[in-house]
Amino acid sequence: MADDGRARLVGINHIALEVGDVDAALAFYGRIFAFELRGQTTAKDGTLDMAFIDMGDQFIALSRGREQGPDRHRHFGLVVEDRSQVAALARAAGAEMVEGPFLDFRDPWGNRIEVVEYRDIQFTKTDGAMARLGASPDKSEKARKEIAERGLS
Repeated sequence: MADDGRARLVGINHIALEVGDVDAALAFYGRIFAFELRGQTTAKDGTLDMAFIDMGDQFIALSRGREQGPDRHRHFGLVVEDRSQVAALARAAGAEMVEGPFLDFRDPWGNRIEVVEYRDIQFTKTDGAMARLGASPDKSEKARKEIAERGLS
């Protein structure tokens, strides 16, 4: 708790995305990212209703039922160890690339995703989480400076 009694934010547990078809979403994201399923649920008619993509100690929940149009500015950032091939893989999977200074794309249902490299952000994970992911804990000089300035090192 913060000194004034309010709850302190410490991280994100998961992101929930609405998609038109969960099986198709798993296939789409599986062409871009290597992942394991944490779990899934089926509807009464036997179709896949939700799927949970593992991201170490967090996850993405894919949920059937997107009805709104494409996201213009609303997005979320996915962290990868190496993003050098992500743009090409996203294009090949049929993603709509978003013009701009970052690596953003929209999935077939209009969800906007920004992809950043772990080494370039101040966000950190435990050594155990990094080992489980098979990822390097190295950070760029800019990220190390941001971490130190925020008192997180």
